[in-house]
Amino acid sequence: MSGDLLRLDHVSKTFTRGGFFTSRKVEAVKDLSFAIRQDRPEIFTIIGESGSGKSTTARMILGVERPTAGALTFNGLDVGALRTREDRMRFMHAVQPIFQNPFEAFNPLKRLDRYLLLTARRFGGATDEAGAERLADEALRKVGLSLAEVKGRFPHELSGGQLQRVAIARALVSSPKLIVADEPVSMVDASLRMAIVTLFKALRDDLGISIIYITHDLATAYSISDRIIIMQKGAVVEAGEARAVLAAPQHPYSRQLREAVLTPDATPAFSA
Repeated sequence: MSGDLLRLDHVSKTFTRGGFFTSRKVEAVKDLSFAIRQDRPEIFTIIGESGSGKSTTARMILGVERPTAGALTFNGLDVGALRTREDRMRFMHAVQPIFQNPFEAFNPLKRLDRYLLLTARRFGGATDEAGAERLADEALRKVGLSLAEVKGRFPHELSGGQLQRVAIARALVSSPKLIVADEPVSMVDASLRMAIVTLFKALRDDLGISIIYITHDLATAYSISDRIIIMQKGAVVEAGEARAVLAAPQHPYSRQLREAVLTPDATPAFSA
């Protein structure tokens, strides 16, 4: 529909595993459908354990993998049919990823500001060094840093939390409409997790950016999500408004996930 920013209609992804004589098909994602509206920025969370299909879904949304079946569109454009460099660049301008391990997102031998300045030129519209630095600094300030703090520094010189903030800033340079964040807090200290996910809420509320938040962390999902889907073995087993689903899950797998993270201290976090 014209009002949808992102739309998945009965999307499936099948991989072939094994050799020539022992190959078998593995359905990583099965008949997945959901939509995010243009006029309603939200944090849409995909929850599941390893092998649930959530990261494969992220790769399809980012155009890294093509669906085996179904339709996946962004702003009405078929993401699997981005043929020209112009189409691909326009898509990457509007859809940005944030990955699990910030130390793997950056080359340890390259200074961090070079990533930001290159992104500013390639996707932010900067035409000179001063313009690129201005865009980079604006993006960094949105995540609580500045270009002065980052300039000339290598990835190993920052903490994991700081580096993940730089990764988020890099995604913000192009003023995206959608961010796909695949397990963005799993490599960050527990004390910093809520700070980063709270930042996601600010991106939604202040900048109007929708976020696909992919996680197995039910506590952060409960705190920031508008809607969620819970996936098991490639299929959605439960979906709906986040707090309602997580406070009183109906599917046995959803209840199992919830019970696995509950401790006497964590229990109140899931009360309605």
